[in-house]
Amino acid sequence: MSERIGIYPGTFDPVTLGHADIIRRGAKLVDKLVVGVTTNPSKTAMFTTDERLDMMRAEIDRLGLDNVEIQGFDALLMKFAEHVGASVIVRGLRAVADFEYEYQMAGMNQQLDDSIETVFLMADISLQPIASRLVKEIALYGGDIAPFVAPQVKEQVDARVAKIGRKGDL
Repeated sequence: MSERIGIYPGTFDPVTLGHADIIRRGAKLVDKLVVGVTTNPSKTAMFTTDERLDMMRAEIDRLGLDNVEIQGFDALLMKFAEHVGASVIVRGLRAVADFEYEYQMAGMNQQLDDSIETVFLMADISLQPIASRLVKEIALYGGDIAPFVAPQVKEQVDARVAKIGRKGDL
């Protein structure tokens, strides 16, 4: 029997406790989970790809998962999935709005390669409102992001905000 490889792709800018929850749970479903850190031209990144890769490695160390591997990629997801030998794409869902987008993406991916299945995991109820975009916005306006990210991620985000400048001071 061959090794079942899954891939969990995302920008992870920054990695949140919601991402960590999906990684932890997704790793139980496969022999090996590849977390694919990528770019999204429609998003403005706070961290470089290398910084996000390092951040994700630290998060995986914190979680103590030995069947999770981190890789960066800048390619079509299905080509990357084929490259790593994945038979499963793991996606996290927070809300109905996520489902509509993810459903469309899963359909397109199936058209590209119907041998790779997409599996949706619902975020833990306590983590559902967390989004990287909102974490960055809260941090940029001086809010506390500790409830949404691991301590080492909070330090990195706070340091980046200090470097680029906080917004909205009254």
